[in-house]
Amino acid sequence: MPSVLIVDDLLSIHEMLEAVIQPTGYSTAFATDGEKALARYKTEKYDLVLADIDMKPMDGITLLRQLKAYDPTAVVIIMTAYASTESAVQALKFGAFDYLQKPFRVDDLIATLKRALEYRRFSVERPAEAAAAAGAVAGVRDIESALAGTGAAHKKLIQQIKKLAAVRTPVLLQGESGTGKSTIAEILHAGSAPADAPFVRIDCGQSSEANFRNGLLGENGSGGEWLSQARGGTLLLLNIEKLAQPLQRELVGVLRTHAQSFRLICTSGEDLERLTEEGKFDDELFYRVASLPVVLPALRERPEDIPALVKHFIARASNPNFDSKLIEFSPDALSALKSYPWPGNITDLAQVIGKIAASTETRVVGVDQLPLRIKDLGGWPKLADYLALQEKHYIEQVLHACRGNKEQAARVLGIEVARVG
Repeated sequence: MPSVLIVDDLLSIHEMLEAVIQPTGYSTAFATDGEKALARYKTEKYDLVLADIDMKPMDGITLLRQLKAYDPTAVVIIMTAYASTESAVQALKFGAFDYLQKPFRVDDLIATLKRALEYRRFSVERPAEAAAAAGAVAGVRDIESALAGTGAAHKKLIQQIKKLAAVRTPVLLQGESGTGKSTIAEILHAGSAPADAPFVRIDCGQSSEANFRNGLLGENGSGGEWLSQARGGTLLLLNIEKLAQPLQRELVGVLRTHAQSFRLICTSGEDLERLTEEGKFDDELFYRVASLPVVLPALRERPEDIPALVKHFIARASNPNFDSKLIEFSPDALSALKSYPWPGNITDLAQVIGKIAASTETRVVGVDQLPLRIKDLGGWPKLADYLALQEKHYIEQVLHACRGNKEQAARVLGIEVARVG
């Protein structure tokens, strides 16, 4: 029988909740404040915690934070009497499963408990059992071969992914285009879902508002066909920052009802927290999708990984003249690759290496075989020099318009006469 620890400083609330919860198949235990609840949880452990936010000496938010610090898998529902959602969003920020605003209907309470229990079984217990049975997280054992690299940032990312694959809580992957967000999403799916589990991929930047509303939100927020397809597997929402704000708010309601039935992974090409602070992204949606954020570094920030990535992409190529695994890049060519800023990141590098490895007629690739934009990178002027040239040209144009009158040109430009030349 699933157990619920109810935390509220009013005994009348205990009695009311016991009367409506126990008949639905849950056992209940009680604590009158956060400190007692924390001590009781540590000794007895519970499937769910239902806690009021307004308590003394330890309030519900503090209890939530300490519970999650002690047990990251704790599933906590916060009860709040405030009309504002500010406290509820704060609870989501610190890892609450959901919130209930008093006075709430009994049906809403039971439905929330049911969703929370389903979430616990789906996101905590089942992945842990699968990992223990396999002795390792399935689908992630070969992650090093899927994501090549040798640097410290890369090794940290590998460890993050291995930990994330062991749970099914929402993950937010942030990074520039081409940094590997989709690849990592596929790895997480493979590591935390059965082999035949569905993997539904939706691009929020490509789907029209009508398609998104029909496919994901459904009628009256009841959930659409895409949610049904993702059940038991993974739902990947690409470029979630591009979702229109009215749809963001509607998505919150859908996730409250359905998110426990699939693994949610979102990607963003922008800093979603900054967008939230600027009021450009829904704050409640942010905390529902960003409970486990991962920032993927740009390739220019990890040049030490380029030799390993080059070798990785060479091995995937097919060359009519050589065994592709025998192809290598000269030290000068590698140096040029490491110096290039790679605006398209790993995707850009993969395309360049793949094309060269498939067409080279020499086993060792030299600088001369690199694209012009890479091998002649040193010929580009530094930004400061370029801006100085632009400024000089502009001053000359204004001076010409002022018929050589430096004082008049200086007034037009708003600079000192000496800078006019």
